Amino acid sequence: MCLGALAGCTGDDGSGNGNGNADGNGNGNGNGNGDGNGNGDGNGNGDGNGNGDGNGNGNGNGSTPEERTIGIGTLLPASGELAGIGSTMVDAADLAFSTVDEESEYFSVDPMFGDSQSTPDDGISTANNLANAGIPAVVGGAATNVHIPASEQVFVPNGMTACSPSATAVSITNIDDNDLLFRTTPSDALQGRVMAKYSTENLGAETAASLYVNDDYGQVLSAEFVKSFEDMGGTVQQEVSYETEAASYTSRIEQAVQDDPDLLAVIGYAESGIKLFRDYYAQFSADRDILTVDGLNTARVPNEVGEEMDNVTGTAPLSDGPGLDAFASMYEEAFDTEPGPFNPQTFDAAAVLMLANAAAGENDGEAISEQMREVANDGDMQVTPQNLAEGVDAAAEGEDVRYEGASSLVQFDENGDLDTGAYEIWKYAPETERGIETIEEIVVE
Repeated sequence: MCLGALAGCTGDDGSGNGNGNADGNGNGNGNGNGDGNGNGDGNGNGDGNGNGDGNGNGNGNGSTPEERTIGIGTLLPASGELAGIGSTMVDAADLAFSTVDEESEYFSVDPMFGDSQSTPDDGISTANNLANAGIPAVVGGAATNVHIPASEQVFVPNGMTACSPSATAVSITNIDDNDLLFRTTPSDALQGRVMAKYSTENLGAETAASLYVNDDYGQVLSAEFVKSFEDMGGTVQQEVSYETEAASYTSRIEQAVQDDPDLLAVIGYAESGIKLFRDYYAQFSADRDILTVDGLNTARVPNEVGEEMDNVTGTAPLSDGPGLDAFASMYEEAFDTEPGPFNPQTFDAAAVLMLANAAAGENDGEAISEQMREVANDGDMQVTPQNLAEGVDAAAEGEDVRYEGASSLVQFDENGDLDTGAYEIWKYAPETERGIETIEEIVVE
């Protein structure tokens, strides 16, 4: 693949027809000019009709996109608290990048991988590295406590488009973002309702306590769960926060379960969650229903806690897009294992950003942002993970494309959020390859 300069499109001498219809080819006068527009008068020949002013569509039918490199990066947790989930998310993003790099006719992809190290400070530092390198678009951040400060302090001020595959906090919707922030995972406003619905209808819980990590993700998701649980007639007895770096969680657990709730909701991440569950099983009832969330959706938890954790179920965004089977096959072929949590959402974020870059015709964050809904929500040509490179090339040629992803249809609303959300209810299943088993699926709007 030849690495092209960051430029527009050049016409093919003697073949440009403006945007003449299928049977109205332009004559020898219809050469594409430097920016992809048909020149001159764009008249068709004796039988065919060119358009009135000879203009193509920017990458028009009379032009061939110049070969160039798509600028893109990641801000994902390859190390730290979320490394168990984040490392496979990096793989999913790389799968999308390599698919386009190897199969595209026009584009190479040379991504800049950024490790947030699962902390806000490191995430901001890494985001600044991406900005200083001129990266116009980023897959990430992953966790809310990284994504929000990185967006507010780096991405938005630098005009970078960011698409998070896993930051779910409701507060992201309200960031003053100049329409630069998108996500391929649904908001916690929906997940909180799913948690409450499953707790009351399936587990029969009438009372509950919430034990949540003390950051934006934990605070907001706990609040959404509490509100929905009480709206459904339940009583929340305790709401207790905890810090990720605590030496012991016993006192926080004691406070949460002091009124003997039917259900304990545990909202947090794997690293601290492992220590928390060790403390729980050392002193508290293994018969109490515990409902947890996507941050603990990894087989590492029961493996390192040393318990079967049969009393624990969880919620997580569900991947059910039209391209899921194709993506899963691609992922298994590349990595010899099944996709993990947020892997489909990560592939989709990378895919939409590359499609938008191709449609924009340049490595410019604001131009990419303007094309995000254009390549996701509408368009005649269906693009899935299976034909991603073909779709990227088509977008560069001016085709109206519509990405239908592995995780969902990827339909962005006015805030860059998904307009619907599908969720799985899961349990730990060490006997399976992934160590997680889906037991129910729920769709909410």
